[in-house]
Amino acid sequence: MSLEDSTVLFAPASSAAFGQRVAAALGVPMSVPEEREFDGGEHKIRPRASVRGRSVYIVQCLHGDAQGSANDRLCRLLFFVGALKDAGARCVTLCIPYLAYARKDQRTKARDPTTTRYVAQLIEAVGTDRIMILEAHNRAAIDNAFRIESLHLEATPYFVRHFAPVMEGAPDCVVASPDIGGVKRARHFKESLEQGLRGKSLGVAFMDKKRSAGILSGDTLVGEVSGKQVIIIDDLISSGNTIQRTVAACRAAGARRVDVAVSHCPFSSEAHQLFGSSGPDSVLVTDSVPLDPTFSGYLNGSLRMVSVAPLFAEAIRRLELGGSLSELAGLE
Repeated sequence: MSLEDSTVLFAPASSAAFGQRVAAALGVPMSVPEEREFDGGEHKIRPRASVRGRSVYIVQCLHGDAQGSANDRLCRLLFFVGALKDAGARCVTLCIPYLAYARKDQRTKARDPTTTRYVAQLIEAVGTDRIMILEAHNRAAIDNAFRIESLHLEATPYFVRHFAPVMEGAPDCVVASPDIGGVKRARHFKESLEQGLRGKSLGVAFMDKKRSAGILSGDTLVGEVSGKQVIIIDDLISSGNTIQRTVAACRAAGARRVDVAVSHCPFSSEAHQLFGSSGPDSVLVTDSVPLDPTFSGYLNGSLRMVSVAPLFAEAIRRLELGGSLSELAGLE
């Protein structure tokens, strides 16, 4: 049986563009569900194609923007999974480029919610069989929150392919994390980039930063960056304040150039600061979150975007036809 015969790929309207890119990379048509709005903000979503006995993949980014909140998109996704299971789908896999509430995975204050776990429970409750996520904020927290199979996909190879060619024969480079919690991510990227540069040794640096009640504090840069190119690695940019503080600290310490690579870009209006004179030399992001139209003008300048749709397509192909997923998850 061919991939097209055995699987069905859906994407709600808010994620249709990314879904089409996944479908094109996979070589299968994307099925468009029916979506209807009702008075009072209620809605329904149902599959038009038959799904009985078939393996179904839903592409949905759980970001919030002017067209819909993260809560609204999560609710629609849950209802759609339920409808698919009721319609006889054999297996339903969620392909989530950006997972809402992934940053709230632990208690930081008394009586705090662990919202990541609650979202996992909702996803499981409607009958989801499997979930794949790009660059979750805390991989261990995701693994612990979900009882169903959770697949973690990495943008690291895309970032390596971007930076490695321009760094051949270049002066020393340092990979930096904007906070101590991201040092493991920075080290992983450093090791992957070193392999791409055939063993060239790179340094590591990080900011000693603290965030409480939305307020950032701490501006100590740990690591030697003077005269070097710095690549700041993080999983997400929203306001850009954390990145901007790190850029300023690197430049104050004598960095020759400062570039940024981030997996998710749910930019708020404050993030325009990154593309001013005091911002980094370049910002590399993926298309896991649709780019806010007010930032599209920067694509001809310091903002660069790489599509991770082929990554999701390859993961689907390996799940259906057989093949190791460890490489895509950075576990090999």
